[in-house]
Amino acid sequence: MTTSQFVSVRETAQLLGVSEKKVMDLIDEGKLQSYRIADKFLRLKKDEVLVLRNSGNVKKETSLHPYTQIERIRDFFYFNDFYLISLLVIIALLYIIFYT
Repeated sequence: MTTSQFVSVRETAQLLGVSEKKVMDLIDEGKLQSYRIADKFLRLKKDEVLVLRNSGNVKKETSLHPYTQIERIRDFFYFNDFYLISLLVIIALLYIIFYT
């Protein structure tokens, strides 16, 4: 077998039009067979994925949630909190050094 016969979970999700979590749920339900390659990578046979897609047993997920401005701001502070705190500490230290 060649590795081109296998697809990753992400590629499977794209082929089926569903989320990666849904693919993992399909594996848990036994609707898809998964294989471990090198005891590290989870792969699925492309032929089995295409058979499942063509059977019509999987509904495509079309619900998109808008990424609001409040969520963007919240994510900015969540992922950059270390840098923002570091910047405040540096400014405080510079103030102490030059103005005291």
